[in-house]
Amino acid sequence: MKSTRFWIGRFCLVVAITFAILMAASLLRGRPVGKALTESVTWAMVASAIFTGSRYTKARKGVACALCKDTVED
Repeated sequence: MKSTRFWIGRFCLVVAITFAILMAASLLRGRPVGKALTESVTWAMVASAIFTGSRYTKARKGVACALCKDTVED
């Protein structure tokens, strides 16, 4: 099982990528910066928590992921 540091790092990476995509999409839609920032941060945190939580659960059960080969230890 990977360390807590690994999972926190994975969560932060996913939050950063998701936030950037959502922020760009909101700004391209013409939303005000304040509203785009609030929505992007909120949805990035929610989506990242779900993604990281599901990967953590699968890693604990020993289920391999074709995209996340670094998650399950050999």
